[in-house]
Amino acid sequence: MSDDTTYTPPAVWTWDSESGGRFANINRPIAGATHDKDLSVGKHPLQLYSLATPNGVKVTVMLEELLELGHSGAEYDAWLVNIGEGDQFSSGFVGANPNSKIPALMDHSGDTPVRVFESGSILVHLAEKFDAFLPKDGPARTEVMNWLFWQMGSAPYLGGGFGHFYSYAPEKWQYPIDRFSMETKRQLDVLDRELAENTYIAGDDYTIADMAIWAWYGQLVLGRLYDAAEFLDVTSYTHVMRWAKAIDARPAVSRGRKVNRAFGELHTQLRERHDASDFDTKTQDKLEAEAQ
Repeated sequence: MSDDTTYTPPAVWTWDSESGGRFANINRPIAGATHDKDLSVGKHPLQLYSLATPNGVKVTVMLEELLELGHSGAEYDAWLVNIGEGDQFSSGFVGANPNSKIPALMDHSGDTPVRVFESGSILVHLAEKFDAFLPKDGPARTEVMNWLFWQMGSAPYLGGGFGHFYSYAPEKWQYPIDRFSMETKRQLDVLDRELAENTYIAGDDYTIADMAIWAWYGQLVLGRLYDAAEFLDVTSYTHVMRWAKAIDARPAVSRGRKVNRAFGELHTQLRERHDASDFDTKTQDKLEAEAQ
């Protein structure tokens, strides 16, 4: 890098709210609510507040998979949290998740509502609640948890690292793009080697580990994240590609990808979901067609 691009950190960092880049208008170095607004509550015990980013997709896929298995208690209301407009900083959302990140789940099925935040925690909560997609004990459970925690620890390098500097930063700088491209490809190689030996990431069975990892890395190799599939040469990861396509073909995954989606082609958007019939009647394109 040339000298004129070298950054010398100050003695004490201060917040420059004009730093630019996508999402600069909502990023800030403090926590807490910016405005008062209660969360909406629908008719089902499970109330999800989310957006169809990879972390949000993990949970809606899980809920749709549970319903596909016949768990009627997994019926849910999904409310759109538009992070571009700062919905995650409402007093109600901060009460559900003090970290102000989607997704957040409120479970009203017991005597006292339970808040569940962090996507991995929500997956475990639902898996244990319905005894599905997570072995009860022993080495099989540990292996699933290994990969779930791997995903939770690895995704920031893909999203906040590679995705930010490749797609969202106000300028493209070679050093961070090279650094995080290398790490993203290393992670894809980790997955590819594991999936060369296993049908799913933790063995023969489809689990919450697959849902968590697919939402990020599966969608990446399928060309749905950061317009980076060609840049990262994702087709070279043949075992990841096989696994990603198999999961993508699941009906529950197809439905889960649409929930709380407020971007992309209109027919792929189901901004809120309150009943299974909403997939047929309330996609954004149909709502707009009815309004004309």
